[in-house]
Amino acid sequence: MILQKGETLFRQGESGSLYHLKSGMLKIVRIHPDGTQLLVNVIVPSETIPHHSLISPNPYFGSAIALVKSEVDVLPRSDWYRELEEDPERCRAIALQLQDKLRMMQQRIDQLTEVSPAERLLKLQAWIQPYIAPSTLTDVLTQDEIGQFIGLRRETINRLLRSQIRTGEAPNTSGKR
Repeated sequence: MILQKGETLFRQGESGSLYHLKSGMLKIVRIHPDGTQLLVNVIVPSETIPHHSLISPNPYFGSAIALVKSEVDVLPRSDWYRELEEDPERCRAIALQLQDKLRMMQQRIDQLTEVSPAERLLKLQAWIQPYIAPSTLTDVLTQDEIGQFIGLRRETINRLLRSQIRTGEAPNTSGKR
């Protein structure tokens, strides 16, 4: 299945299939009762989601939206769980995937607590660029979402982005600064 930028793969609260991201990138947003959205995760190629349903079925925790054109394999729920019961090696593979995701989240926490706001933004830009090229970070995430993802206010993100442009620090895909 191909998703174009901005298309929704699944919605928070629904139940259904699992998905394997072959290419592209997805964001997971949590929608609160007052309608505000919070970016809670970014999904990169080779991940199977939703993570919280890899061993047992649960409603979707958030909504999955394509950040760029993405290719996704649909993994029917009944087949997924039946195959888990029949093949214990799949459980090990899932455990390894969850371990990798946990390590990535631990790295994110370290980045949020160990580096300056400007360095947080640069680290996010460097990490995400290979997945979204030729787009840039602000082509795929709003300033609010960037702030949510790296623990900063939108105003701070705006100031840092303007400073990058002014000083020539802004990463881009053309090789120019």
